[in-house]
Amino acid sequence: MSHTRVVTRVKRTYNLPERTVRLVRDLAAVHGLAETQDGIVELAVDELARHLVEADEARIWAGAATDAEFAAESRSIEREVTPAERDSWRSW
Repeated sequence: MSHTRVVTRVKRTYNLPERTVRLVRDLAAVHGLAETQDGIVELAVDELARHLVEADEARIWAGAATDAEFAAESRSIEREVTPAERDSWRSW
């Protein structure tokens, strides 16, 4: 039994500056970052989405750093963790 994932593709047309089209072509052909130009665009969109998620997470963690309730809960959890557990986490 095969469990290969089928990815549905949708054909779209976008009006891009010539420079962008050239860059996509070069990134695929010259640099070999993906097998196709579509692959380059997919990588770029995935990277942009990852960047936005990471920026959002950073904003949330920055807010947590100034949240007194979060700090109190963190201290409470830290008191419950044994030194051996803490040492094993540091090795990650």
